[in-house]
Amino acid sequence: MSLAPKPPTPTMPTPPAGTAIPPRPPQMGGPAGGPMGGPMGGQQPGGAPTMPTPRPQAPDRRTLVVGRGISLQGTVADAERLVVEGTVESQMIQATELSISQSGVFKGEVQVEDAEIAGTFDGTLTARGQLVIRGTGRVIGTARCRRLMVEDGGQISGKMEMLGDAQVAPGPAPRAYAEG
Repeated sequence: MSLAPKPPTPTMPTPPAGTAIPPRPPQMGGPAGGPMGGPMGGQQPGGAPTMPTPRPQAPDRRTLVVGRGISLQGTVADAERLVVEGTVESQMIQATELSISQSGVFKGEVQVEDAEIAGTFDGTLTARGQLVIRGTGRVIGTARCRRLMVEDGGQISGKMEMLGDAQVAPGPAPRAYAEG
């Protein structure tokens, strides 16, 4: 048995009360490479370091997120995906995808491929593909879509138009089409 004193354990200074501590980055180079034993770097059996395995990345999508408590008025251009958690007021937005969270409010007009509404949409919405209204979602005004899904509790107040396969998505003014 050794009677030598143990070296002191390093301690971190305690942050002031109410201060958030950022998360620690994961440690690399564990026994099998990565923190979960995968090929994420570290050393090969011969002691030579290995490079992390690159992950295939999804194509970049131009996404605009209007966060909770944020209000935006104006025109949005070149956004492929619009996520509304706050409030957006716009005359015309064209995007690929619209997502309104439970806390989100959109007032105005939008033309998209697909839309998912969990908050409130007030205006004219044209979804050339699918419109999904979640159980907490409300659509007030005019909604046009090719496919519609409304969860239990979802609300539509106003005019609903179903787009046909051959019908071109109408512009700002509703267009009637002849039967025959």
